[in-house]
Amino acid sequence: MKAKMNELSAFVAVATHLSFQKAAIERGVTRSAVSHAVKTLEQHLGVRLLNRNTKAVTLTEPGEELLQRLKPAFEEVTNALEDLNKFRGTPSGMVKLTVPRAVAHLVLGDVLDKLLRENPGLSVDVSCDDNLVDIVAAGFDAGIRFGRSLRPDMIAVPLKHVLKFVVVGSPNYFQKRDIPKAPEDLLAHSCIRYRLPSGAVFAWGFARGKEQFSVEVNGRLTLDDQRMMVESALAGSGLALVFADLVKTQIESGQLVRCLKGWTCSIGDLYVYYSTRRHVSAALRALINALRE
Repeated sequence: MKAKMNELSAFVAVATHLSFQKAAIERGVTRSAVSHAVKTLEQHLGVRLLNRNTKAVTLTEPGEELLQRLKPAFEEVTNALEDLNKFRGTPSGMVKLTVPRAVAHLVLGDVLDKLLRENPGLSVDVSCDDNLVDIVAAGFDAGIRFGRSLRPDMIAVPLKHVLKFVVVGSPNYFQKRDIPKAPEDLLAHSCIRYRLPSGAVFAWGFARGKEQFSVEVNGRLTLDDQRMMVESALAGSGLALVFADLVKTQIESGQLVRCLKGWTCSIGDLYVYYSTRRHVSAALRALINALRE
């Protein structure tokens, strides 16, 4: 039998994702290279492992049986190689991480710089995505999300970084308007609304001591990117509810005016999370520790 390891691993990737494109992205090669590897494997084995058409990839009966035998074996090989990290001075390998866009800008920069400098054998692949990603199905090692977004089959490690929201507007916007002091004052203003990946518009909720207040703001501009919301607020398009860290410099310089002082807004604590079914590599452990610190 002439089947090679790269052909078998290519098949496992395609069979797991049921997609040649996703398997190619995971392996860091072209789609045609993955297709060629699987086709060559089928020729060597003399059986068809996958059914292909323009709409979907499905497993044949032999393909299903082979996947059930190969997948645990490849995981065992990966874990065996990973265990060699204990003999190295620093961990090595690749960690794939999914993070919301705004969180990536505010949290990851300094962390990744220090982590990579201290661990020359380590690589990190970050995907910025505001959608709730199934990290197991998508092939990620871990993700960063707010606590209320986590599934019960995930291990969640809390991060110290706290992200609070603030309402801001430009001095130009307030030339003919009063600065809102309470949440209900927002109803008299034009607000830049944030659209969630689900399609729903984010509700502005505030707290002050035991008081809580939620308001469905009005506005002609709806965006799905925090940085663009900041730019629109700077341009005078309306009031924006954005992460405080994102506009700290603009508030200090007077480019933006903070509203509703004394009121807070948060959507929960940040967590780095990973599947209970996934082996925690030394590389992933190093990333988690860096994020916690």
